[in-house]
Amino acid sequence: MSFPPIRPELAGIEPYGAPQLDVPVQLNVNENPYGPSEACLDDIAAAVREAARELNRYPDREFTALREGLAAYLNTDGGHGLEARNIWAANGSNEVMLQLLQAFGGPGRTALSFAPTYSMYPEYARDTHTTWVQGKREADFALDLDHARELIAEVKPHVVLLPSPNNPTGTALPPEVVGVLCEALAEASGGLLVVDEAYGEFRREGTPSALELLPAYRNLVVSRTMSKAFAGAGLRLGYLAADPAILDAIRVVRLPYHLSAVTQATALAALRHADELLGKVDELRKERDETVGWLREQGFTVADSDANYAFFGSFEDRHAVWQGLLDRGVLIRETGPDGWLRVSIGTADEMNAFKTALLHTMEELA
Repeated sequence: MSFPPIRPELAGIEPYGAPQLDVPVQLNVNENPYGPSEACLDDIAAAVREAARELNRYPDREFTALREGLAAYLNTDGGHGLEARNIWAANGSNEVMLQLLQAFGGPGRTALSFAPTYSMYPEYARDTHTTWVQGKREADFALDLDHARELIAEVKPHVVLLPSPNNPTGTALPPEVVGVLCEALAEASGGLLVVDEAYGEFRREGTPSALELLPAYRNLVVSRTMSKAFAGAGLRLGYLAADPAILDAIRVVRLPYHLSAVTQATALAALRHADELLGKVDELRKERDETVGWLREQGFTVADSDANYAFFGSFEDRHAVWQGLLDRGVLIRETGPDGWLRVSIGTADEMNAFKTALLHTMEELA
């Protein structure tokens, strides 16, 4: 027997991860390019110092103050009457999703999504021994509602994972789709619809959040993160809003004291500076829309985006384009269907560097 005795289905698999390369312009993992102010940093440092006084004690495993703060924030961005009892948090949206599949997936159960979509979803299913089924999207990456309903009726999934905006395409879900799928799931299997709004704050004006539908559908879960709009990628704080009964099920599978006192203190301090940290969202939206328009002017096909990235193509050899950009100091992402690339939205200077590098690369490859 080979060593170590890894599960056979995991043998030889490369771990997930985007390239982390030291280049001048890094536009590959959808980070917010604007860091916190000195005032925010001082508040975080003071909060962490205070939390450190009791590092010899376990943290509040119910992280009540943080859940109250997150509920208050969500009520300003689409939520209606959310309270701490509706909020759960974990170490990034990744752990939130994993906990959902630990509680509601598992052997003999099925999770469903529609490709192209976030590449980690099937890994959550694999890690929890949940059967993974993947439907398809339309050519413009919108969701075919008839196809989705038919597949739900056929597969009877216990969990459906749908990002809005979708990753990697940036496509948002119309609210009527969310309602129809919640009803289809309730009828087919009693399963949950998880709307992953990791990039929700970047949605275009007039695009509603699925949070607005929570009072109408008990089987709806809406997840968010502090990694993107809150400029907290290094914080690792993801959270969800849902019916309290769903939170009770997650408590059964969560690891003891899974959110450290330092994480809780940092996240609460960041929430106190929400206006500042979210202050660059409008600027990034504007830069995104300008980037999408510029790419289309150059003859590329670009998906409509409600996120902080643009998904564009198509290329006969996307890796050659990616490498050409990298050679010029600009790192973007090879992801999604073959022939497509994704660029995160950075500062104006970073986007100008991207545009220049892309033009030179395309000229070189012509």
